[in-house]
Amino acid sequence: MGFPGTWMTETESVVYRVVPKCACSTIGQIMYYSDHGAFFDGDIHDAVDGLHKWAREDSQPLIQANVTAHKSYAFTCVRNPYTRILSSFFDKICGIQRNGKRYRGKLVPLLIQKYGIDVGGDDGKQEFDQIKSFRRFLLFARDTIRWHRPMDPDIHWSAQAGHVATFIANGGTYDKIFWTESFNDGMEQVLDAVETPHQLDLKTIPRFNESEGHGPRRAHPVEDYFDDLSMHLIKEIYHRDFALFKYDFDDPSNKMPIGEIDLHEVHAKLGE
Repeated sequence: MGFPGTWMTETESVVYRVVPKCACSTIGQIMYYSDHGAFFDGDIHDAVDGLHKWAREDSQPLIQANVTAHKSYAFTCVRNPYTRILSSFFDKICGIQRNGKRYRGKLVPLLIQKYGIDVGGDDGKQEFDQIKSFRRFLLFARDTIRWHRPMDPDIHWSAQAGHVATFIANGGTYDKIFWTESFNDGMEQVLDAVETPHQLDLKTIPRFNESEGHGPRRAHPVEDYFDDLSMHLIKEIYHRDFALFKYDFDDPSNKMPIGEIDLHEVHAKLGE
């Protein structure tokens, strides 16, 4: 199976396991800059050189050798499951993607037909009941994750623990897992731990939020989207994310973690 979703700098200074919707665009750009002294011109997900990615066949032997031997510092970044699933809904379901089309072609028409979801019209700019539509989307997300129906789960709303686990299961070891919610602190610890050709100041770099502007803005506080049933579904889908990455399941309004991530626990639980 190898190391899907794994990126590595060309200098092999650092290895990163991508978790979608967790600042991955910014992290990729930081890695690119640390090697080249400039940011990639465009969406880092589109870069086909300047950064090793498991999706590139020529990168796979290098990533495989590095990760299995734990030659470089390896890290990933996680996010509160409540805000992550909301972000996925507004970006991927309600939003028009950078190619000018709906995400995954027939996905949104399927959701409108089978789940009664409203996405704000053809351009995603019309008013609609965000809370009602999101809760219906949550049923769909649960169905894809629990029963792989009406389709396999998408990487943007499948559990973070699953992404993090493949790296461990195939022989990788994390040196750091940090939270999107305290991004600068976590990323600084990674940069302090590695030697890179180019230094950068995290306080001054732009945020490369490639999903910004794709969809409508969230009109309500996070907690308004989650009633008792929604929280039950969230627990069913993301119970490992809350437990391992120390987020507060009981209070959707609290996006901050409530404990420290235990790397030994993560490796033990996800390496089984």
